[in-house]
This record gives sequence, structure tokens and C-alpha cells, in this order.
Amino acid sequence: MEKFLHKLFGTTPGKGVQPKEAIAYSVTGFGQNLICTIIGSYLTVFLTDALLFGGENAAIGAVSGTMAVAYLMLGTRIYDAMNDPIMGSIVDKTRTKWGKCRPYLKWMAIPIAVVTVMCFFPFLEAQKTSTFVIISVVYVIWSMVYTVADVPYWGLSTCLTNNTEVRGNILTVARLVCTLGAGLVTVLVPIITSAVTAKYKVDGVVQSQYIYENANTLKWTYFICAVVCVVLAVPMFFYGFKNTKERFTSTDTPPTLGHNLKLLFKNKQLLLIVLSGVLGGARTVYTYTGGLYFAKYVLKNEGAYSLITLLVVPGGLVASLLVPWLSKRFTKKWTYIIVHLFGGVVMAVMYFVGYDAPWKLVVAAVGLVLLGIPQGVNNIITYAMIGDTVDYLEWKTGERGEGICFAMQTLINKIGMALGAFIGVFSYSWAGINPEAVPPIQPQGETLLWNLLVLSGVISMFACAVPMFFYNITEKRQREMVADIEARKAGN
Repeated sequence: MEKFLHKLFGTTPGKGVQPKEAIAYSVTGFGQNLICTIIGSYLTVFLTDALLFGGENAAIGAVSGTMAVAYLMLGTRIYDAMNDPIMGSIVDKTRTKWGKCRPYLKWMAIPIAVVTVMCFFPFLEAQKTSTFVIISVVYVIWSMVYTVADVPYWGLSTCLTNNTEVRGNILTVARLVCTLGAGLVTVLVPIITSAVTAKYKVDGVVQSQYIYENANTLKWTYFICAVVCVVLAVPMFFYGFKNTKERFTSTDTPPTLGHNLKLLFKNKQLLLIVLSGVLGGARTVYTYTGGLYFAKYVLKNEGAYSLITLLVVPGGLVASLLVPWLSKRFTKKWTYIIVHLFGGVVMAVMYFVGYDAPWKLVVAAVGLVLLGIPQGVNNIITYAMIGDTVDYLEWKTGERGEGICFAMQTLINKIGMALGAFIGVFSYSWAGINPEAVPPIQPQGETLLWNLLVLSGVISMFACAVPMFFYNITEKRQREMVADIEARKAGN
């Protein structure tokens, strides 16, 4: 088994990073994604369908409850994303006996767990402005607390090793495990909520006399799911802290935030990745709340959302496993570009075919399987490319800046989550969905929901490929840069 693990990660027995560290790193990612997904995928639905801010009687001031939720999701995530460079700078200033990244796994596990559960507090009254304010404040706090662990977690990968192939292998496994954690939550929660609310429905539609009983059941179901997620996740944070070791990290005078921001703008290769990530923020909107709303109100089967997310898994798994080979064969840059252009074509076909016939749903299902390819590649390769830009920055300036560089990855992720949640809730509003009505959506609303979810993905897939044509760190160049860095250190 040990021989297999060394081959899997490309590690050398007794030298440098070892398989048990890569496994511990991946386990932490699994726990982290249990928490991230219960918030990212279901807090919006908790607000619209359990607290009924998607109902016709809900309003926050002059704004409808639905759009208030949309603005909350977008505003909080963008605010949170702007905090990432600050947290990255804090990580780069951190000096402890455990390193600069690992300590945050230990320090932040409990605070993240507590605030996650508070986001789904089940005793709040539905459709009350005070309830919306409380959830909003707690959600903003959650986003800040989560950032404090998220940025150093991803930065830790560059502290474990400076070998781009080993780092790529570690990130491949870690992202697969992270996807498994996210997938479990994404698949199981709709099945659970659909089962516990089935008694209130006829042909998949909640009957008007049971609207409030259904909402109350959802409140408690989401709360219990959140508790289960954090109970499972917290030990995994501590396991990752205990079983990893930082080898490549700065030991010089801690940089200021201003200095780190200057470093960021000197790292043009990283900025291209960031621009690509921002443009690609809507490429997987179907996996966020919009996809759940489509399953619940158009397909009239909440559990169908589990099938939507599962269909992406085969393509994503195969693509993820092939990333190391694809990177060697085509380079990370061209692998990234090709799979996203392919994804754009697939989504365009899905859009023109539509969904309003059984055979069209089969085409959509095949399309989702194929969309797993760009999703699987993106989930891994951007982390590996950002790791390479850390080496590029050190080669160019003599400073590594793991924190500020990987803060850009978390920024990309959060902008994607912000757009996913916003487009989903905006689509909910534009489609005229009202959980207090029977039926909750009209035929023209179903078409609007489909168009928004799919077209936003088409545009995003094509747009994110454009900046990467200008990215120029190849695998060969990365090895040359690392050799130059080591020669400079040896010369000193």
C-alpha cells in the first residue's frame, strides 16, 4: 500500500512530503467542503423556501424578499472575496512554530462550526424583517470566519512541496476528495428534504393548506443537516493540522498588506488566472440553487437535483484523474482552454435543444455528463497553476507570497458562488416562482428559468478561456524557475 501511495502522489520514501501528509491534507478538504456546501447550496433555499422570503407576502423594505435574498448572496460573497487579499497578507505575516498556514486549521475549526449552525437557526419566524437581518449578519460573520481557514488551507499546498508534479498530484487527490465531500451534501440533502416534505405534496407540488407546515419542516431539516456536517467536519480540520508539515515558507520579515498587493500586481500570470476565474464564475450555475429550483419547481421533484449533480460526477471523475497526464501531454494552459471551449459548445447544444420533452431531457442528461469534464479539470488545474505562479513570483521577486496568491483562488471560488447564488435567486424571481401559490410557477416562467441557467453557463464557459491564451508558465519553465531559485539560495 505504501508503495502504491508513493506512486500515486509521486513522492519519495523518506524524502520531502510523504503520502500521509497528502492524505491528511485531503481529509481536511473533505471536511471543509461539507461545511462550505451546506452553506453555499442550501442557505439560499433555506431563506426562500423554509423562511418563505420567496413568497408573495415577503418584503424587506421596498425590496421583495426574493431579491433581498439575491442581493444578500451577491453582496456578502463579493465583500467576502475582497477580504481574501487581506487574509492572504495575514497568512504571509504569520510566524508560528507550526508554520504560517497550518495553525489556522487548528484555530478556526470550532468558530466555523458554531457560525455554520447559527446560519440555520430554526427558531426564527418566517417572513419577518428581523429574521432576515439576523440571518444576514450571521452569514456575513460566517463568510469572514470561513475565509480565515480557507485561504491558508489552499496556501498550505505550496508549503508542503515545491515540486510542481508532486504538488499537482496532491491537489488532484485533494480536489477529488473535496468534490466527494461537496457531492455527498449536494446529493443527500435534497433526497432528505424531499422525503420529509412528501406528505405535504400532490404531484410534487406543496398544497396550499400545508405551506407553513412544509416550511417549518424544512427549517428543522436544514438545521439538523448543518449540525451533522459540522460534527463530521471539525475532527478533520484537526487531523489535517496534526499530520502535515510546512517545508517551503518565508522566514524573512513579514510583509505589509500594501507590499503584498504590490507583489500581487507583479504576478501577471496569476492575474490572468484571476480574470479567467471571474469570467467563468457562472459556468456551473446549474450546480447551485438555480439547479435545485429547476428540479423542484419545473421537474416537480426536489430529489432530481441529486440526479443533476450526480450526472456531472462520471465526466468530472475521469477528467480529474487524467489531469496529470493531460498536463504533461498538452500543458496545463491548453488543457484548461480546450475543456472550457468544449464545455461552452455542450451548453450551447443543451440550450438550443431545450428540456420540454423526454428525449430532450436525455440530451440534457448527456450534456451534464460531458460538462463534468471542464468542471473536473477546473477543480484541480487552477490550484496547480496558482502553485506555479507562487514559484514564478519567487523567481521574479525573491518572495513567495503563498497567502496572497492562494487568496486569489478563494476569491475566484467566492465570486463563482456569489454569481451562482445570485443568478439562481434572480432566476427564481424573474420566473415568477411563488412557493405560497398553487402552482408555484407558470409555463413561461419555466422557460425563463431554463434560459437563464443555461445561457449564463454558455457565455461564462467561452469567456473564461480567453485570458488563458496569454498565460505562459509551462511545466518546463516552472522547473527551470525552481532550479534558478535553488541555485540562488545555494549561492547565498
